[in-house]
Amino acid sequence: MKLTLLPLAFAMMVLPGLAMAADGPITIEPQIVTDWKSVYGQVEAKNTIAARAQLSGTITALDVTEGDEVTAGQTIATIVDQTLVYQIGAVDAQINALQAQLENAKTELKRGEDLKARGVSTSQNVDQLQTQVNVYEGQIAAQQAQRKVYQQQEQYGTVTAPIAGKVVSVPVTKGAVIMAGETIATIGGGGFFLRLSVPERHADTLKQGDTIMITDSDGKEIAGKLAKIYPQIEGGRVQADVEVPDLNARFVAARLLVKLPMGNRQTIVIPASYVVTRSGLDFVRVKEGDRTYERTIVPGVVINLDDQEMLEVLTGLNPGDVVVPHE
Repeated sequence: MKLTLLPLAFAMMVLPGLAMAADGPITIEPQIVTDWKSVYGQVEAKNTIAARAQLSGTITALDVTEGDEVTAGQTIATIVDQTLVYQIGAVDAQINALQAQLENAKTELKRGEDLKARGVSTSQNVDQLQTQVNVYEGQIAAQQAQRKVYQQQEQYGTVTAPIAGKVVSVPVTKGAVIMAGETIATIGGGGFFLRLSVPERHADTLKQGDTIMITDSDGKEIAGKLAKIYPQIEGGRVQADVEVPDLNARFVAARLLVKLPMGNRQTIVIPASYVVTRSGLDFVRVKEGDRTYERTIVPGVVINLDDQEMLEVLTGLNPGDVVVPHE
């Protein structure tokens, strides 16, 4: 008899008494079976945020690369816009010129006030000189404010990490010229989970909180919890998130084998060793009273239960039958 494991993985919850009686008579009783479907999940960060440039210019420093761990607010790149340097220099020159004019205006104002005190000059002339001083002071204040604007724009050249996490991608290089709004690095944080894409025909079988079995990158089977099912169906598939403790997130977007519970049903299972094959037919020994005889069955899939091979029986056995091993 050739027994083949199907692509649709099965696991089951069987009453303890059946497994313990694997070397003696077994009274057949329907068992509760959980059907599982094998799909692939993809490792994703809970929060994926792009660190973007706020300033157009040249990248003069790039302090991170893919895979680096960063903290929130950490500097990851520096962008310089050389035109800002020239603009600040031009503003400084204008401020210096206005300050010289202001000093001259203040001197003229003091001279006018002295002449007015001696009765040589008029109040109107003094008022005009005072207005000129006020104009220069206002122009200097405006230029100083403009200088602060340029300085603030320079500070926008420092790109920081928006969240703590792992650098997933860095699509730029040092020395590159970029525009404001372009992505400097993409950072994944807030922990990692498995993102599933399940055919919509299985959507109704998924329940939030279900236990999900995952085969990790080391080949070990670990349990996770179905944390979220997204209501929108895209391309005939349902998106769902699985929380996995101690998930290996070395490689973001890595694919892991996941088994999803598709529902429970009743079936009959017996140890696979109780079945023999002759002439293409499968037989089990059935005991009725003091008489023992062979009966033909139609087997289903093989299930590994507690390191013991169990076989699903599709037809040939009924509840209450007593099966014994072959001698």
